[in-house]
Amino acid sequence: MRLAAGSVILGRVGARRSREVFFSTAGIEVAIWVPPLAALVISFFTSMGGVSGAFLLLPFQVSVLGYASPSVSATNQLFNVIGIPGGVYRFLREGRMAWPLTWAVVIGTLPGVVLGALVRIAWLPDPGHFKLFAAGVLLFIGARLVQDLLRRSPAGRGAEAVEDRFHQRAMGRCRDDEGEGAPGDPARVGVKRSGLRRIELEFEGACFSVPTAGVVGLALVVGIVGGIYGIGGGAIIAPFFVSFFRLPVYLVAGAALMGTFVTSVAGVILYVALAPLFPDVAVSPDWLLGALFGLGGLVGMYLGARCQRFVPARVIKWMLALILVATAAKYGWDFI
Repeated sequence: MRLAAGSVILGRVGARRSREVFFSTAGIEVAIWVPPLAALVISFFTSMGGVSGAFLLLPFQVSVLGYASPSVSATNQLFNVIGIPGGVYRFLREGRMAWPLTWAVVIGTLPGVVLGALVRIAWLPDPGHFKLFAAGVLLFIGARLVQDLLRRSPAGRGAEAVEDRFHQRAMGRCRDDEGEGAPGDPARVGVKRSGLRRIELEFEGACFSVPTAGVVGLALVVGIVGGIYGIGGGAIIAPFFVSFFRLPVYLVAGAALMGTFVTSVAGVILYVALAPLFPDVAVSPDWLLGALFGLGGLVGMYLGARCQRFVPARVIKWMLALILVATAAKYGWDFI
């Protein structure tokens, strides 16, 4: 009887193990449905704020799946490359892609991503130091968002009024299944000026102006941090647009995602190119794992972008702020 019971238990364990896949680059074994499901759920919520969700997938890979080598950054960026087009496509259909803002982000973050990837490989291969670095970055951004939401400063009230107006208009169009802006629709993003000095955008009848050099400079710093963290910079640049430049979250989401996509493509190429120079360290992405995450993200980001206009802006901002602070706290606790 004992032998039979033992055989049954071993058989169940073996069956359970047989449904798992070994990812050689990551050095982990996990059920094949876990990566796409995790990516779908995370990206559905984060894409509403213009963030792909890679900044949450990274702690999931490191702390839950046990994938902590430098190649996790490249795998995260591969997720961005495959998943982000779902959200970008939806924002394009609704006419909410601020192209001048997008290209300013790309120009700044591209060189930053290169520098960040080099720093990650050469000086931050140790997971412990990596977690401390990530905790500091995320805590700063999350605290800034919380402070901004609690204070509700006069400088941000113009954006809040526009966000409320856009949300109310979207709720009034709930019966319209397409929900796409027609030419001249205030819900679409218009470009009034795009130059080396300033970028002026029109949205919901209001004009928003940001210094071009300021956006590019901020994007450069964000690119370095994003290159190290493996997130393409979107999780940092989107909250900065909202908190520092006082832009509506409904306006910046598409630009932040598109900028993250372009820089993530560059990041993946860079990691693959650098891999031969570091033969003793896993640098290239785990292609299968990244593809599974990306497929889940593709669906999640499309659905998140589609549903964004029906969610109040303050809810989106609080969601981003709380996730950032909680993730930073988790990393800090792991380091301690």
